[in-house]
Amino acid sequence: MSYLINHNNSRFSNSFEISGSKSESNRLLILQSIYKNLKIDNLSNSDDTVVLNKYVNNLEEYIDIHHAGTAMRFLTALLSIKKNNEFIITGSERMKNRPIKILVEALNDLGANISYKDKEGFPPLLIKGKEILGGEISLSSQISSQYISALMLIAPILKKGLLVNLEGKITSKPYLDMTLSILKKIGVKCYFEKNIISIEPNSKVNDSLISVESDWSSVSYFYSIVAMSKDSELEIGSFHEFSIQGDIKLSEIYTKLGVTTEFLKSSSKILLKKTKNFVVPENIHLDLTENPDIAQTIAVTCFGLGVKCDLFGLHTLKIKETDRLEALKIELSKLGADVKITENSFHLSSSSSINADISIETYNDHRMAMAFAPLALLTSIKINNPEVVSKSYKDFWKDLRSLDFNLTKL
Repeated sequence: MSYLINHNNSRFSNSFEISGSKSESNRLLILQSIYKNLKIDNLSNSDDTVVLNKYVNNLEEYIDIHHAGTAMRFLTALLSIKKNNEFIITGSERMKNRPIKILVEALNDLGANISYKDKEGFPPLLIKGKEILGGEISLSSQISSQYISALMLIAPILKKGLLVNLEGKITSKPYLDMTLSILKKIGVKCYFEKNIISIEPNSKVNDSLISVESDWSSVSYFYSIVAMSKDSELEIGSFHEFSIQGDIKLSEIYTKLGVTTEFLKSSSKILLKKTKNFVVPENIHLDLTENPDIAQTIAVTCFGLGVKCDLFGLHTLKIKETDRLEALKIELSKLGADVKITENSFHLSSSSSINADISIETYNDHRMAMAFAPLALLTSIKINNPEVVSKSYKDFWKDLRSLDFNLTKL
């Protein structure tokens, strides 16, 4: 199934809510499995969170997390400490080709018993749960932050706690800060100084209710919509001006692309507005080492606006739901873009025209579908396999319709 999408790009405005952050929700679910008196409000309704929620509350011997990469990494750590239990954890074909060796080796070095059922370094995994004492380990800072967060989330239940030495420049640091912030919020003593993360053991926490902020990664597509619109104004909730989510960086980045952000304290919403008389820049140069999940959105926005862009710090995109750098190059090229990529960067030449009625492949990647959809403001576009958005944002198409986007099933 595909959607043919178009929009007349007249002035539009609306107000709506976005579901709780997937990243926050998934971290809290792991902690709730350890500390049963932890309550969560405004949990994400994304597929990834639904799958994780299913298994943390009902651990089964055979676990299939499908495309949910966060669930694979976080559950691998959690299952390793479930004493006297044995599990097999697997996923989709793509998941079976996404590396997990670094996390498995780190857990085994701490005392876990994890082995591979098929290809070494990749799921499916056989996990024999046991008591892990914890201690000190060293890891490259260039690995996915989810590996490190997975270890951090189980650290308080380890008798020796955990000390992680990170070697080199840190990738996606805001996600590590988010994990640390949540641990502190429930009463765990921990710190992150220079390249050392230290988490003390903590067998009990006080009763607490944590409300999850809406997802900043999801709001990125509406920054793109406002940037490419002739005139628009959107109120979206609910967000915090001092968010623990790293993708709040959007509010700064998109000022360069013609969008202003106002935090409405009375309603906990943000107001996105097209900047009046905005002069589109000739080029944008960004290091997205700490914000790789918004790279696709920014790349498509720049293409739509005719802005040359150079994006760096993107080495983790090659092991996501698809090779996102290669996917971006293929799909933008079909639209008429001139794109070059390296192992860790994306380079787009400015373009003055966009090919119409192009079918965009989504590669089972939610962010490909949502990043390209805003181009319907400028030309009719087809999005294949649009239901993939449910991985992180179930209501995306409904919210687009509320902004007068025309979606026709093909």
